[in-house]
Amino acid sequence: MVAFLRLALRRVAMMPVMVLGIALLVFVVLQFSPTDPAYNALGESASPEARAAFAEANGLDDPLPVRYFAFLGDLLRGDLGVTMSPSQPVADRIATAFPLTLQLTLLGLALAVVLALVFGVLSAVYRDRWPDQVFRVLSMAGIALPSFWIGVLLIQQFALNMPLFPTGGYVNPADSFSGWLESMTLPALSLALPVASSLARLVRTSMVTELDRDYVRTARGSGLPPFLIIRSVLRNALVTPLTVLGVKVGYMLSGAVVIEAIFDLPGMGKLILEGVNGGDVGLVQGTVLTIAIAFLVVNVVVDLLYLLVNPRIRTV
Repeated sequence: MVAFLRLALRRVAMMPVMVLGIALLVFVVLQFSPTDPAYNALGESASPEARAAFAEANGLDDPLPVRYFAFLGDLLRGDLGVTMSPSQPVADRIATAFPLTLQLTLLGLALAVVLALVFGVLSAVYRDRWPDQVFRVLSMAGIALPSFWIGVLLIQQFALNMPLFPTGGYVNPADSFSGWLESMTLPALSLALPVASSLARLVRTSMVTELDRDYVRTARGSGLPPFLIIRSVLRNALVTPLTVLGVKVGYMLSGAVVIEAIFDLPGMGKLILEGVNGGDVGLVQGTVLTIAIAFLVVNVVVDLLYLLVNPRIRTV
């Protein structure tokens, strides 16, 4: 336990450094945007004098290091700036949109993990038999199809041909949990299926490797029930999939941007598209930075889970 706490503290202590690096990268990249924030705020018909006064008041013409440190100071205070039109705090817009993106990502992740475990374990148990062949073909198809295309197919089949789910829109779970579940099922499946397909192949490979080890043959020879053997093997086999899970969550966070646009969900994806289409650098900067930090936090959590599942690396 002491070794686990030491490694956990080490992971957490690195987070502020990583956040500074992410903030620097996002800030520098968006400085190359051809959009002029002054003309976005004042309008394209603004005079050069008005533009110069706005730039001076907001530090737009200051040297890049000065603007970066000012940006960091605002970030530490939780100030991500103000949107151009309408004029609203970026943090308030993100506070409204991010919970929906988080709901979609977590629901998609839960579906992906369940599907990956079921298909991966069954494929390994029935290795080289017809269930294994069927699951392998399905997983290859799931990996090949991008999430946005799966979303379109799901809308066509289950919202238009068979109207079981709505084509889009969002229902707050506080208003109706069943309505929320209906509105989130197809978007979550769109995110989950490619990830589940990839993870299922990893689970199958790890399970097959573990099932061929000597301790499994010994357990079978001792007459242990198959359920207990599979449960023990699964814990050892989850080490490799867990190392990939953090990256997959990042993929789902970024994929949610496109899925939200397809299903008309008012999440972070809608904010990013709004910022890009409107040339609102501050809004894009705030949303991208929030998603990047969320990705970082998720990876740290997955690292800690990896330490719990694989005690051998605690001595490293």
